[in-house]
Amino acid sequence: MAADADPPAPWFRIKATDDATTLWYAVMRRQEKGIFIGTLTLRHGDHHALLLERGWEEVDVDEMRQWQP
Repeated sequence: MAADADPPAPWFRIKATDDATTLWYAVMRRQEKGIFIGTLTLRHGDHHALLLERGWEEVDVDEMRQWQP
């Protein structure tokens, strides 16, 4: 797969600014009706804390790295 190609379904590319790093951002996921939904959020902010409180989990960087082309 080309570096700029979208991953095959059911995966979707996470949209973020070019400077989005895991230093500032966290990739979050939660399972709903048998599938995972995800979002990108600023780390250590109010929204990040709210997502954790509601059962969302951070996706580990090493887990994301395995999907690199």
